[in-house]
Amino acid sequence: MTSTRARHTTVPPHALSRRAVLAMATAHAATLAFGATKMELVEGNPNSPVKVMIYEDLQCGDCLTLRTLLDEKILPRYASRVAFVHRDFPLPKHEWARAAALAGRWVSEKDRVLGVRFRREILSEHLHLRTDTIENWVRQFAIRNKLDTDAIASSFTDPRLIGLLEQDRQAGMARGVTKTPTMFIANQPFVEIIIYEEVARALDVELGH
Repeated sequence: MTSTRARHTTVPPHALSRRAVLAMATAHAATLAFGATKMELVEGNPNSPVKVMIYEDLQCGDCLTLRTLLDEKILPRYASRVAFVHRDFPLPKHEWARAAALAGRWVSEKDRVLGVRFRREILSEHLHLRTDTIENWVRQFAIRNKLDTDAIASSFTDPRLIGLLEQDRQAGMARGVTKTPTMFIANQPFVEIIIYEEVARALDVELGH
């Protein structure tokens, strides 16, 4: 099978295929099911014994590519059978990634469906945002989605959220994460350029196919 590398393209919601939209709806519904840890953002089936850990940076072009791959290929095929657990790993070289991770975690705690939407939308804007515009962007996201604008902005300095973000970072470092995205299927890492065929083979092995 020929490997297909995902390209750095932004796919607006209206351009997604009907299959991808249905898969995302299924995945979003599954995130609301019982079984996921309160502070975890999970797409797919949170009760699945097959869990994929995804360490990502919301200012990362390769993470945008993975987001597109999740929406268009991985979730349509595996959403009902696999839990995809998102972990934050903002890289020091990215000036606003940490603030984005904190705001994204705040949103996810309010509504996991909106948490996925936040990540998708801010990744699609990663080339256009700056440190001095990130707060306005998250406030506008809050307005569009009927969330508290002051509360989302205060997430940047919330000690509890900062502590949770640090837990993600430490867990990633303990597993050897240095680049984003890094996806773990069992103990097998997939780093930066994620190739669908390789991920599918690893998932099929874990699922017993």
